[in-house]
Amino acid sequence: MKVLVTGGAGFVGSVLVRQLLAAGHHVHVVDCLMFGGQTLLPLFIEPRFSFSRIDICDRDALAEEMEGIEVVIHLAALVGYPLCKKLPDRATQVNVGGTENVIATMPKDALLVYASTGSNYGEVNGICTEESPLNPLSLYGQTKTKAEELCLDRPNSIALRFATAFGLGPRARLDLMINDFVWQAIHQRYLVVYEKHFRRTFIHVTDIARAIVHVLDCADELEHRVFNVGHDSLNFTKADIVELIKKRADFLVYFAEFGKDEDQRNYEVDYSRIKATGFETSVDINKGLTELIEGLKLLEISNPYGNV
Repeated sequence: MKVLVTGGAGFVGSVLVRQLLAAGHHVHVVDCLMFGGQTLLPLFIEPRFSFSRIDICDRDALAEEMEGIEVVIHLAALVGYPLCKKLPDRATQVNVGGTENVIATMPKDALLVYASTGSNYGEVNGICTEESPLNPLSLYGQTKTKAEELCLDRPNSIALRFATAFGLGPRARLDLMINDFVWQAIHQRYLVVYEKHFRRTFIHVTDIARAIVHVLDCADELEHRVFNVGHDSLNFTKADIVELIKKRADFLVYFAEFGKDEDQRNYEVDYSRIKATGFETSVDINKGLTELIEGLKLLEISNPYGNV
C-alpha cells in the first residue's frame, strides 16, 4: 500500500517508517522537522521511501502530497503537556488545525489511523476502558481529544490510545518518564520523584509501531474504531519503576511531596479489545530497562559551565 505518515521523522514515526518499509509498503513522510531530520537519513536509499518537508498547518502544501495515498497514519503533533504548555498556540494549531487539514486533504476512501493517547481520559477511578468518559485535564489532552473526535467523525478511521511510551529509537527522547528516570539514574546518580504512588501503563516505542502496522493488516476485520494499546503486565507505579532501576544501577532517590502530573495519569487500563484482534506487546519492562541502561550510557550531555 501507499502510506503517508505525518510526523514520520519523530520518536514514533522514525521507528514506524522502518517497520512499514520492512512490511513492503511504499512510505511517504511529511514532517516539518521541528526536531531535525537525522532519523531519516539512512532511509533515502530505499526505493519505496520518499519525503517532503511540509507543515501540516499548510493545507495547500499538504494537499499536494495526498495523490494516490491509500492510508494516512497521523502522528504529527506537539506531544506531552510540558511542550503544549510552553507553546499553547502552536499546540492548538498543529494538534487540532493540522488534523483538520489532514482530514480535509486526504482521499475520501483512504484509511486514517490516528495516534491518540491515554491522556484523553484525564483523572479516572478504577479500570479504564474505551467506553470510559474522556475528561482531558491538560492542553495536550484537550487538543488530542478534539483531534480524535475529528478523526472519528470521518468514516474509515481508527484511533489508537497509546499507553505512556518509553524506549530507544532513532530519535532519543528524555522527556518520557522511564527514559528520564534511567538517564538521571546513570548520569546524575540522583533522582527526584513526585506522586510516587501514581500508577500508569507503559508501552515500548517498538510496540507502538507494531500496533499501527497490525491494524493496517487487519483493518477490514476490526469490529471497533477505538483501541487502548498497551499491556496489563506493563502497569507500574512510579515507585515500582524506581525500584526496578535500582536493581540495575546505583543512585540516590528522593520521593518529594511537591510536583504534579497535569494529566493526572493514575489508573489501570483494559487492553482486552486490542488483544482480541491478535495483538500483543513484545517488549516487557525488563527488556526495555536493559536497553535503556545500556543505550543511554552513550548519551552524555555535558554542562559547559561545570568543572565535573
